[in-house]
Amino acid sequence: MTINCKGKLIDLSSPKVMGILNVTPDSFFDGGQYRSDSDFLSQAEKILSEGATFIDLGGYSSRPGADFVSEIEETNRLLPVIDLLLKEFPDALLSIDTFRSRVAKACVENGAAIVNDISAGLLDSNMLETVADLRVPYIMMHMRGESKTMQQFTDYDDLVKDILFYFSQRVQEARRFGISDIIVDPGFGFSKTLTQNYELLHKLELFQLIELPLLVGISRKSMIYKVLETKAEQALNGTTVLNTIALSKGANILRVHDVKEAVECVRIIGQLDD
Repeated sequence: MTINCKGKLIDLSSPKVMGILNVTPDSFFDGGQYRSDSDFLSQAEKILSEGATFIDLGGYSSRPGADFVSEIEETNRLLPVIDLLLKEFPDALLSIDTFRSRVAKACVENGAAIVNDISAGLLDSNMLETVADLRVPYIMMHMRGESKTMQQFTDYDDLVKDILFYFSQRVQEARRFGISDIIVDPGFGFSKTLTQNYELLHKLELFQLIELPLLVGISRKSMIYKVLETKAEQALNGTTVLNTIALSKGANILRVHDVKEAVECVRIIGQLDD
C-alpha cells in the first residue's frame, strides 16, 4: 500500500485525499471555473491547505458527451498549469488525468508525479510502456468504450466479477511492462447505470481481493444528485455520505472536489481504528 511519488514514499494504508483541479471549460461540476493564473494558484493552495495529498489535473473532460480535445490542446492546457503550480508549491504531488501517452509523458517530464488513466491503457496502446518508462504510479480505471459511448456498454454478466476480471487482466498487462505502483479505480459513473453504481458501492470491499490501493471518485456525481433530485451543486452532503461508506469498505484514496469535507471523513473513520 506504499507508492513512490518522485522519491517520496506515500503510505496509502492510511487513506489520502486527491483534490480535483480541472483545466477544462466543460467538466461537469467545475468546468471553466478556473481561468487565470491566480485562479489556479488560489484553488491549489486551498486544496493543499485543506489536507489533500495529491492534486489531480485534467485537461480533457471525460463526462458523457464532452467535446473532443486534440492532443496538442490538452497538452497546452496542462503544461502551463503544472509549471505554475510547481513554482509556487514545489513539493505538490500532481496527478495527470489523461488517457494519452504523449500527454502523460510531457506532463511527467515537466514535474507531474502520477498518471491517472480512465481507460487503463485501452485507448492508447503506448500508455503502459510509457508509464513504465516514466517510473511513476499509475491509476487505472474501469470503463468500457470511451466517454461518448460508455453508457451504451452497461450490460454485465455479473457486475463486480466482470470488473474484477477486467482488473486482473489490466494489472497483469501493466506488470508485464514493468509498472510497479498500480492503483485501481472501479469507475463510478463510467459504463454503469444508477443501480449498478450502488451495487458497486455495496460490494466495494470485494476489491480488496486485488491487493492494490483503491481509489474512489464519487464526488458530486449523478449517482448522488439523481437520487436526491437536485444538481451537482447541491450534492456535497451526499458526496460526504458516500465517501464515508467507501472508506468503511476499504477505499485508500478519495478523489474529490471538496477536500476539507473528505479529509474530515478520513479523520472520523480513522477513529474507529484507534
